[in-house]
Amino acid sequence: MAAVTECPKCGSELTAEDATCPACGCDVAGATASFQPVDAGAARLEEDVVEGPVLVVSKGPQLGERFFIEQPVLTVGRDPEADIFLNDMTVSRSHARFELTAGELSVIDLGSLNGTYVNGMCVDRAALSSGDVVQIGTFQMVYFSGAGAS
Repeated sequence: MAAVTECPKCGSELTAEDATCPACGCDVAGATASFQPVDAGAARLEEDVVEGPVLVVSKGPQLGERFFIEQPVLTVGRDPEADIFLNDMTVSRSHARFELTAGELSVIDLGSLNGTYVNGMCVDRAALSSGDVVQIGTFQMVYFSGAGAS
């Protein structure tokens, strides 16, 4: 007997032989038999596995990408020349910059259209603590100081 699965679009029952859903016409050839969505926003990043100060993209098109803080000033924007290039229309060409001074990282908004947020608050400038979430456009980045878990 053929295995019965569900159409990912409309939820109708399918058999292993179905290449398209008989109810909605969705192409299901090669579709995964079961799917369990993962809430990326709920994923917890662990600081104790991070070396040095780093920003880790926790939400957005570059999910999982790490930007190591290796110079005193890093520019952020949609400009390909930016130190941290975030290629999305919600990011201004010259959106913000990160400044590392005496071991403390700050984010400074550069008059961006959509603003820069730290832990959900719109900021012009903010000193960051390990675990803070910086949002620039659709990107959310978690800052880790690299000092290990507290």
